[in-house]
Amino acid sequence: MATGWAGDGAVQDQIDATVTDGIARIRSRLPTGPGLERCETCDAQIPKARRAAVPGVRLCVVCQEAHDDGDAAHAGYNRRGSKDSQLR
Repeated sequence: MATGWAGDGAVQDQIDATVTDGIARIRSRLPTGPGLERCETCDAQIPKARRAAVPGVRLCVVCQEAHDDGDAAHAGYNRRGSKDSQLR
């Protein structure tokens, strides 16, 4: 039963849109093409197993972890925030 202007599935539609947007953002950042044998940041050897497991790999594990830690600070925003945060 819907109340106000929201449709019956409005909340679930918003959750689905958030998940779909997140997946699309991550997929757009995945490397493509042939992987490198040496890390483009520190020039360390990238193991053959890593190159086979991650197509298009460009960073060694250490540099990839540092890169991922930097991305965590920019994870996006929470569409399901409290009403108070939406009113500010």
